[in-house]
Amino acid sequence: MGASRALAALDMACRRLADPSLLINTVPLMEAQASSEIENIVTTNDELFRAANNAASAPVTPATKEALRYRAALREGQQLLDQRPLTAQTAVAVCNVLMGTAQRVRDQPGTFIGNPATGEQIYSPPEGRDLIWAKLSAWERFLHDHHDLDPLIALALLHYQFEAIHPFFDGNGRTGRVLNLLFLMHSGLLSQPVLYLSGYLLEHRSGYYAGLLGVTAENRWEDWICFILAAVESTSKNTLRLVDAVTAHREDLEHRIRQRFPHLPAAELSRLMTAQPYIRIETVVNAELSQRQTAARWLNVLAEEGLVRSERVGRNRIFINTALLRILFSASSPSGV
Repeated sequence: MGASRALAALDMACRRLADPSLLINTVPLMEAQASSEIENIVTTNDELFRAANNAASAPVTPATKEALRYRAALREGQQLLDQRPLTAQTAVAVCNVLMGTAQRVRDQPGTFIGNPATGEQIYSPPEGRDLIWAKLSAWERFLHDHHDLDPLIALALLHYQFEAIHPFFDGNGRTGRVLNLLFLMHSGLLSQPVLYLSGYLLEHRSGYYAGLLGVTAENRWEDWICFILAAVESTSKNTLRLVDAVTAHREDLEHRIRQRFPHLPAAELSRLMTAQPYIRIETVVNAELSQRQTAARWLNVLAEEGLVRSERVGRNRIFINTALLRILFSASSPSGV
């Protein structure tokens, strides 16, 4: 199966990385931006990356704050996975962080899923706290059942089932997409949440919703499963290209620093500069490469050489790896890296 091979190749590449910090720091941000935009919570990658790195030059927008909560929810889910298997309670904890308040399973009727412009309701989810919990329990049992299904097919079934249960008053789509990544980790298919799956779902949003509705209205499971498999395969290949592009960029940086400034610790600095796109003097100091005055001098000479861009934000100065940002933002576009 192409999707399984592509995902395995991505996970193997991530495990081989000497420093996977960049992927762990940034891919969940891109995932957060795309998953939020699917729900019409629109922020740009630049706004999101700056806010996440305390590098924003303007007040952080509500949409950006919501997207940042998505990343926090993904991290919460990952921490819970380290403590216990994936369960329905994990979904509750994820939704709590996503929404920024304690959430409860729907216990009131009247949930509308349909076209807000025409008022046409296209789906009526189950109602009643007891019934919803019963269905979540069935979802959980299927998740842990030792069936003979390929885990990626199980992923497609579980994602549909969760979205159909629609257990919360709000945040169901984003919670379900966080659970997708957690399930891949739970199943041992992914060691870190570095699959930019929501980027594909955003690009093919109409197909995503049509696939969900196709199962509900016409029992078209095969089309839905094929859609999810295509999403996993395409996303895995794009993320693997991102890994290759960042690795090549780090090697180029190290070579240029070593040639132009042979007295600087080229390997260590290039690693820091590709672990995150925004660097501060404290970044170098905290890495125990130098004292503050020396770190400032190093970053300033790298800025003069054009390897980073120096920018003042408030009282602080940050150094931006613009080439790395171009690679990351290209990866988040429909055409990929």
